[in-house]
Amino acid sequence: MFLKIQSLLNPQEIARMVALSRELHFVDGRVSNPANVTKNNLQADAADPKYAESVNIVSNAFARSREFIDFAMPKRVAPPLMCRYQPGMQYGAHADAAILHVGNAPLRSDLSCTVFIGDPSTYEGGELVIGVGNQSLPFKEAPGTALVYPSTTLHEVVPVRAGQRLVSITFIESFVADQHQRMQVYELNEIAALEGNTMRWESRVRLDVVRQNLMRMWSTT
Repeated sequence: MFLKIQSLLNPQEIARMVALSRELHFVDGRVSNPANVTKNNLQADAADPKYAESVNIVSNAFARSREFIDFAMPKRVAPPLMCRYQPGMQYGAHADAAILHVGNAPLRSDLSCTVFIGDPSTYEGGELVIGVGNQSLPFKEAPGTALVYPSTTLHEVVPVRAGQRLVSITFIESFVADQHQRMQVYELNEIAALEGNTMRWESRVRLDVVRQNLMRMWSTT
């Protein structure tokens, strides 16, 4: 199951991220995945003093997004990384690493997220293509839009033919690792939010017991 969050970043944040993309130093994207010969992009240099600002802008947007929190049930979120694709650049079909080393602790990637920063009208190609069964779903979204999807999916960024693709990516470790279990809790939470006030109080309490007990059963702490 995917989640598309419209306007995760507000216009001021988008403008600042675009400005930072001109100020930051970028390095070869293979520094974070040297074994993947299909990866050909650029990523913000973590040693650049302005790197932290780009991380904080997107991290703060996630922290205030009720949609993101309810869907992902985030336990940990990796520092968002700004990536740039110029003409001819791409990231071939791949699955994201199961375990990432963030700081001194490992992070399990349950969900991946792409936050679109560049205006899609300013570049050709560069779609994020995610495989679902025997279908390939392309995404090329408006600036500030976030797409959250399972890290288990096969996905790629097709070659940019003209212009520049600018995004920020991150990985999420959820309190509920299993995708199917997470979606059951999510759906029950959505029902409670949408219909809870119309239920008899006794029914609402029983629903809450089920929701909380499932979280106790399935969550990792």
